[in-house]
Amino acid sequence: MPPVYTNRRAHYEYELLERFEAGISLTGSEVKSVRAGGVDFRDAFARLQGGNVELEGLYIPTYKEATYNNHEPRRTRRLLLNREEIGKLKRGLEQKGLTLVPTKLYQKGRYFKVELALARGKKLHDKRRAEAEKTVRRELREL
Repeated sequence: MPPVYTNRRAHYEYELLERFEAGISLTGSEVKSVRAGGVDFRDAFARLQGGNVELEGLYIPTYKEATYNNHEPRRTRRLLLNREEIGKLKRGLEQKGLTLVPTKLYQKGRYFKVELALARGKKLHDKRRAEAEKTVRRELREL
């Protein structure tokens, strides 16, 4: 079973409104490194730039067995979406307070996919309410 990397912090920090599946353009050493493990979403975000969607800040560690042409761990990677989806993202990002956050990186067939979400940042009281609801659900399950 191929690994699925999730951005657990995104669910805590943001209210996820709409999700999109995008392909990601990776080099050979990045593919081997993702399969080996160690992907980190800590500073990752996506942006629209020149009609393309680019993922920035995603950490994929260097592959130890690669040759001199190893990849840069935090390089900008292009996301592969069709024009309609890019237009939808553009309209969504024009709304005040929305951002584009990567939530998952997974393998589908022989390709790697990234799940993006249009998200709105949560306020502190929203985070507290979500945490309280989570503890109530946990207590009900235990009973």
